[in-house]
Amino acid sequence: MSQEDNQQDSTQPVEKYTKRYQVKQIKYGKKTVTGRVVGRNKVVVPEEEFYKLAALHSSWKELSDWFGVPVGTLRDNFADIYEKATTETKQKLRRAQLDLAMKGDRVMLIWLGKNILGQAETPVSVESSQVLPWTEDEEDK
Repeated sequence: MSQEDNQQDSTQPVEKYTKRYQVKQIKYGKKTVTGRVVGRNKVVVPEEEFYKLAALHSSWKELSDWFGVPVGTLRDNFADIYEKATTETKQKLRRAQLDLAMKGDRVMLIWLGKNILGQAETPVSVESSQVLPWTEDEEDK
């Protein structure tokens, strides 16, 4: 190649590869899944997979779509695992927030103070500016 060819090649825009990759040989196989058998269609839902998705706070609808089982069926069969997974995630978040606050993150300290300790930016005054009612008893006269 001459220098002119190199210069022409470098100035031409490079075409992006837009053709999608296609698998030439598809391999099929069987997989045994262990889990709870639920629903009329006897769908096997692995408890560990359900737990991981529930820990991400996936909605019941999202879980239903993922496993191909009606929402009511999932709620009936997995309420215990869902509750445990979401509670664990909330505890982890709370622990991370407290760790941030203890390291001196002012924003997190203020947020936790307001939400956990009930603190407010505007102090509530116990003293009232109203004049108390004064009554004189006749005995005092």
